[in-house]
Amino acid sequence: MATVFRKLLSGQAVAAASALTGAEADGAVRCLACGHRCLVRPGRRGVCRVRHNEGGVLKVPFGYVAGLAADPVEKKPFYHVKPGGVALSFGMLGCNLRCPFCQNWNTSQILRDPAAGAAVHACTAREIAEAGERAGAALMVSTYNEPLITSEWARAVFEEAKPRGMLCGFVSNGFATPEALGFLLPVLDVFKVDLKCFDARRYGELGGRLPEVMDTLARLAAAGVWVEVVTLLVPGFNDDAEELRRLAAFLCGLSPDIPWHVTAFTPQYRKRRVRPTTAEDLTKAWDIGKSAGLRHVYTGNLPRQTGARENTFCAECGAALVERSGFRVCALRVSEGRCPECGRAVPGRW
Repeated sequence: MATVFRKLLSGQAVAAASALTGAEADGAVRCLACGHRCLVRPGRRGVCRVRHNEGGVLKVPFGYVAGLAADPVEKKPFYHVKPGGVALSFGMLGCNLRCPFCQNWNTSQILRDPAAGAAVHACTAREIAEAGERAGAALMVSTYNEPLITSEWARAVFEEAKPRGMLCGFVSNGFATPEALGFLLPVLDVFKVDLKCFDARRYGELGGRLPEVMDTLARLAAAGVWVEVVTLLVPGFNDDAEELRRLAAFLCGLSPDIPWHVTAFTPQYRKRRVRPTTAEDLTKAWDIGKSAGLRHVYTGNLPRQTGARENTFCAECGAALVERSGFRVCALRVSEGRCPECGRAVPGRW
């Protein structure tokens, strides 16, 4: 696997020593980047396969991208962060989970699945920040693969982006550790968590654990990071009404202002025989979220098929604040972070 990894990077990327590590006996190191807390012995790799022990030092990916693009902020999706703005998205390789419905499997599963493939390009953190500047980006986002396993690189990029006026954030599965969050918080503004389901057994099937993800969400909310949550609604996997009620109640208990996006699944990767999510499926989940007390619930991936459920409304007076069609903002009526009708502050980063 190490040979394959070196070949994939074509000698362009460098490995940096990690700050998220602890020494163990006999040259082994404990990786603290994600909830697996891998004990990595000399010459071996962690579960993610991109963090490895080289001579008793935990080495991590640095100095390359496998994806770099200027996207609408809504595509991440962030609906309460600079609506209509540009997000510069960058990503690397690898993941700490193995979701069979992964939408970015070509980069996230490249070290597990021989069918996956992605090119990499050497670059510096400053070059990425400068690209964001040229694109007029309001937001710099580590995404595409799982950013927790490349936290050191993300922090380096964010340290270049923040002085240039950009907000910085993760699009992540949230399977973090307190140590990783502590490392990132000084440069972190926003965080989108893919909450895959609300069933511990099902999380185990994906290679993760639900309690750690719940803890991540609680820590981020307590730290004042702006959090949005996405659940890709996969028929037969996580669309049980009672499970969705428990999930929505948990989020509401953290804060009723947390936006919850329920998005449509399209058959792909290893779930090609599962039926696609329908507008009716999304509407039912949306109703569950609103009934649980969440003030901002959104449907996604089926533009114009779920009525006004893509839009943002004032939680106080019901005024339409942001009208959307897919990733496009059709109307923006938030004035200095407040509803123009009743003056209520709209939660988010405006």
